[in-house]
This record gives sequence, structure tokens and C-alpha cells, in this order.
Amino acid sequence: MEERNITTTTAATESQAITTNAGTQEAAISDERIPGKLIGAIVAVGSLAFIGILTETVMTVLFPQLMREFNVDTATVQWITTIYLLVVAATMPLSSYLNRRFKHRTLFLAAVSLAVLGSLIMIVGHAFPVILIARVIQGMGSGVATPLMINIILEQSPKSKVGRLMGVGSLVITVAPAIGPTVGGAVSSILPWRAIFVIVIPIILLVSLPVGLKCVEQHRPTEEARLNSLQFVSIVLALCGLVMFLNQAGVAVSAAVSGGSATVSAVFAVVSLIVGLGALLFFGWSSKRSFSPLIRLGWLRDPMVLLHLIAYMLLPIVGIGFGYVITNVAQLSLGTSAFLSGALVLPGALIGAFFAPVGGMLYDRFGPVRPILGAFFAAICGPILLLVFSMRLTPVTLAGFYFIFGFGYSLGFSNIMTNALRNIAPQFMPDGNAVFNTCLQFGGAAGTALFSTILSVAQAGAGEEGGATFRHATAVGGSWTFATMIGIVAIAICCLIAAFRIGAKRNSRL
Repeated sequence: MEERNITTTTAATESQAITTNAGTQEAAISDERIPGKLIGAIVAVGSLAFIGILTETVMTVLFPQLMREFNVDTATVQWITTIYLLVVAATMPLSSYLNRRFKHRTLFLAAVSLAVLGSLIMIVGHAFPVILIARVIQGMGSGVATPLMINIILEQSPKSKVGRLMGVGSLVITVAPAIGPTVGGAVSSILPWRAIFVIVIPIILLVSLPVGLKCVEQHRPTEEARLNSLQFVSIVLALCGLVMFLNQAGVAVSAAVSGGSATVSAVFAVVSLIVGLGALLFFGWSSKRSFSPLIRLGWLRDPMVLLHLIAYMLLPIVGIGFGYVITNVAQLSLGTSAFLSGALVLPGALIGAFFAPVGGMLYDRFGPVRPILGAFFAAICGPILLLVFSMRLTPVTLAGFYFIFGFGYSLGFSNIMTNALRNIAPQFMPDGNAVFNTCLQFGGAAGTALFSTILSVAQAGAGEEGGATFRHATAVGGSWTFATMIGIVAIAICCLIAAFRIGAKRNSRL
């Protein structure tokens, strides 16, 4: 009897000790501090990515000035944005190879050099082809900087702080495109358009560069990775083909509806689609059989991660495309000025700046399900309200309903990527980062092409810009656009629900 009591007491003591140790470990994890140098590295690299994405959207406001200065038409001037997006999207797949092959500081210095060189050429360039070359160089810099920032966060963050730091990183992706039209309109109204790049260079050299040189560190060894040139060419062809398909398909549809000739654009769109899909299929086939693939894709066999990726590609179609829709509906339907139409995006952008890190904190505390699904159930209310009131919108309600979407979008978007990458092996995180960032860029380009086509179709045959019929047609096009947005967000939510159900089944088996 005495021996049994001793055994019971010993077991109770051991159980208490285990519980105490577990509680101590949990408290220690929650008290993990974010190193100061990590914060500095995120600021340095993130500011480069922010400037790159900001100048991308700033340029769209400057199109009328650029058309007059370089004597080009609308279709030609669009290449300033299109070629930038293509280069960024083509550079993103290299990020896995670059992260394995080169040190973070080397990549950081390369991004700084490309950003400064591109800005200098933008300042002194006085021929349209020279401006396009500058945009190519700037696109390469952004394509290096954005995934580098994410890789630094994933590799060096304390485990209990990954969510909030990914939220901080998400500010670059969500806020810069939103405030770009406002910044562009404000600067161009008082200064020559080249002043934007004059302002950018001192920020890079006096803030980003010194902070990065001091704070960017290497926490993992580099590898003797090899660049598979054939796979790189194939993924570039795939991305270029698919983006050009979206662009030319929109042109063809708009021309057909307005009664013009759509043959050339339609043929170009079909050829681009065939080339893009063929190159993409070849890339996937080649990656499976390559000893050293450009991007390792085996982790995509996990349906839970794949569903996260689909949602992550769909949501930027709405998130980035919203900037185009709001500015155009405001000007062409509500009759606002270019500056005011850009300013309508600001409230949603500012709420995004605040709530992206908050969303990461909620993820760290409550896990993925409630913070992500709750955020996007809130976000979908924005386009629903815009659809309901589409024919009687005012600038205030337009900005207010976008504010609702921006709140939910910023709260949950970065958590999708965070949760997906947490469910793949650590050695494949650079590959996952490359794929997610590439899909983000493609989704943004697709959104602009899709929504511009919808508005163009609605406006076809509605008379001259500024007339009552044209304004009504634009409002109708806006309602079609908002309905499309609701469908896209709903599909993304369904993908996330399915992914979480798969995860729950797996956890129940453990």
C-alpha cells in the first residue's frame, strides 16, 4: 500500500513537472523577441520593394503626360506598365535559385544598384525606348527585392512572430499599389513627372543602403545551385504569353463590341495563349525530370498548399485591380478629378497599413482558420455593397465601401502565404516563396486586364466621354465589375475552407 502511494506521488510529481516545463516553454516562445537587425533588414529590403511597386502604379497616372511628351498613342504608352510587370513576373521564379546560390547581402546590393540605375535612366531618358529600358531594369530590381524580403522573414523570424512580420512585409504588397495613383497625381500636379525618380534615389542611397549594409545578415549557408537556362526561358515565355493573352484578349473584345476590327488582336491573343500554356506545361514536365530544377515543385502535390496558392493568386485580381476600378469609375462615372479619384483609394490603403501586422498577430495567437476566413468574409462585404449601390454611388460611398474591403483584405491576405509555407518542408520555402510571389504578380496583371475589358465593353457605343450616356454606361460596367469581384473572392474563400478541412482531417489522425 505504501509502495503504491509512493508510485502515485512520484507520477503526480512528474506530471506536474512536465506541465510546468510545457508552460515555461510556451511562455518562453511567446516572449521571443524580434532581433533589431531583423527589423532593420526588413525595412531596408522592404523599402526597395515598396518603391518599385509604388513607381509601377504611379506611372499609370502619368500616361496622358507621357503620351504628349513622347508622341505615342494609348496602346504604346501602356507598355511602360506592361513591360515592367512582365520583367517582375519573369524575375520572381529566379528567386529560389538566387536565394540558394547567393548571400542575402549580395542580392540586396544588386537590387539597390538596379533600382538606382533604372531611376537615373528615367530622369535623363528623352526617348520612349530608353524609358522602356529603364522600366526593364527597375522591374529586375523589384523582382529581386520582394522575394528577398519574404525569404529573410521566413528564415530569421522567431516562430511565434512569423505571422506579424509577414503582415509587415505584406504592407509592401498591398499599400504601395493602392497609394500609387494618389502620389502620382499629387506630385505631377506641382512638379515634372521625373521628380518622382529624383526623390526616390536619395531615399534608396541614404536610407535603404546604409540600413541594409548594417542589418542584412546570412543565417543559412549558400548552395552550389545551378541555373537551368532552358527552364528559365520556358517560364519567361509562359508568363509573357499568358500576360499578353490577357492584354490582347481585352483589346479584341473591346474592339469587337465597339464595331472595330478585332482580328489582329484576337489572333495575337490565341497565339500568346498557346505559347504561354505550352511553355508552362514544358516547365512543369522539365522540372519533374531535372536534377537541379529552377523551382522545385514537388510540394505542390499537397492539396492543402495548392488550394492556398489558388486563393493567393485569385485575391490580388481584386485587391490590385480595385485601384484601377475605383479611379476610373470615379472619373468617368462620377466626374471627379484625377487627383480626387486617386485620393479615394487612400482610406482603404491606410487601413491596410495598420491592419496587415494586426492580422499577423491574430494568426500567431489563434492559428489560421478564424483570422483568415473572418477577414475575407468581412472583405467580400465591400464589393457586395458596391454592387447594391452601383447605380447611385457617390465619391464618399465609393471610398467607404472600398475601405471595408481594404480592411478585410489586409487583415487576412499575408496569412494565406504564411500558413501555406508553414506546411511545406523548410528546404522548399524559397521555392514556395518564388511561386507565390510569381502568382501574386500574375494575379495583379490579370485583374487590371480583366476589369478594363469589362468597363470597355460596357462603354462601347455609349458616346463621347463626359456625356450622360457614357457616365451611365460606366456605372453599369462598374456593377458588372463588382459582381465579378464577388465571384472571385467567393471562389477564393471556398478554396481556403477546403484547405482548412483537409488540415483538420490530418490533425485528427495524429
